[in-house]
Amino acid sequence: MRVYMSKIIKDTEFNPDADLVLYPGDCLDLLSQIPNNFVKLVVTSPPYNLGKDYENKLDMEEYVSQQRDVIKECVRILDDDGSICWQVGNYVNNGEIIPLDIALYPIFESLNLHLRNRVVWHFSQYNFLRSLRSFSHSKPLSVSKKSLKPLKYFSISICIPSFL
Repeated sequence: MRVYMSKIIKDTEFNPDADLVLYPGDCLDLLSQIPNNFVKLVVTSPPYNLGKDYENKLDMEEYVSQQRDVIKECVRILDDDGSICWQVGNYVNNGEIIPLDIALYPIFESLNLHLRNRVVWHFSQYNFLRSLRSFSHSKPLSVSKKSLKPLKYFSISICIPSFL
């Protein structure tokens, strides 16, 4: 019987022998430890810049600049056949909604990454979030270093009953 991820390690530094490293800190500190072209896939959901307990709300230019630094490091560690899935939602400022995937896409494009897909993740809202300002979907970007064959598009709906 094959055992997957037998070396799950919580560590304060990158460990190339681990299947998974749970790193409790600034992602730029961890990314700086990873060799060039080391990973095949980066999946992340960075803060949406809403001023939650775990983040400082920044003006939009500073937020995009901060994300640019992280994206550049992710591209550096990405294998030439690799892909990035960047999960972001919407930023709200003075009642205006700014889709973060649209704000960040020019960074990926400037780094010669190719947009492979823009997934629409639709989900139910919790009762306390029901309002005109709550969001029922987000749009992760899927980008890759190589321009691949054109994609065949299809639609699939997966329904999971809401528990609230």
